[in-house]
Amino acid sequence: MEKKQKAARGILTVAAGAAIGLTSGLFGGGGGMLCVPLLERVLKEETKVAHATAILVILPITAASAVMYIINGFFELTPVLSAGAGVVAGGVCGALLLKKLPAKLVAFIFSLLMIAAGVVMVLRK
Repeated sequence: MEKKQKAARGILTVAAGAAIGLTSGLFGGGGGMLCVPLLERVLKEETKVAHATAILVILPITAASAVMYIINGFFELTPVLSAGAGVVAGGVCGALLLKKLPAKLVAFIFSLLMIAAGVVMVLRK
């Protein structure tokens, strides 16, 4: 039974990874928004582990997507450089906060951000 469970978990992990990659590639981001709930609910990871894992999973997706966007001409250096400093500083602060904040608060904040992002996207068009 244990081998079947490991195989099923492996298949779920690959399928989840494909969905996350597709989402990031198609929308230029958002894979983390999909990754965290999949890690928590499907793979039964703890909230903080899911958030930290999502960051690491998104790195190669981001690199692959960035290469494709650059190849297709969707790239401007100035915004990358100006936003890059803020992204690095924010990432460090966020990682430090993740370590200190209770898991329920992290999940609540994440949920609010997902809802806000959805509302903004619907109202924008």
